[in-house]
Amino acid sequence: MSAWAISVAPPLAEAAFRAAADRAGLSVTVDSAGTGDWHAGAPPDRRACAVARRHGIDITRYRARVVTAVDFDRFTHVIALDHANLAHLMAMKPAGSRAQVSLLLDHVPGRGGHAVADPYYGDASGFDTTWRDVTAGAAALVEKLQRDAS
Repeated sequence: MSAWAISVAPPLAEAAFRAAADRAGLSVTVDSAGTGDWHAGAPPDRRACAVARRHGIDITRYRARVVTAVDFDRFTHVIALDHANLAHLMAMKPAGSRAQVSLLLDHVPGRGGHAVADPYYGDASGFDTTWRDVTAGAAALVEKLQRDAS
């Protein structure tokens, strides 16, 4: 199967997409990045690491980085988790870029236009909700990519 490249953020979404792509036998390059630099170089939130670990995924080696204009050439899809980041990514997208920019949950039937739950300021249970959102979005996006390849 052909390879696609997807840029997703944050690490939970990257991990969910990697897992969904692996299960589907889809060869992809996946990376996560943020639109702000306040966490650049930092590891994932410990609560995110705990949720991923409960699902058999280790994200402790991931490090935050900032989206750059080069990402719109490196990746065929740039996926936002919320509306503010979607707007920022659309504003950053260089003229002539062929990267498709969308919200992750736009790929889930009945969830279009919805943002992934942001767990940062809540308790650990919010990360479970985020995991459910990103796994649903990742599975739907993988299905879309497979359909597009057919």
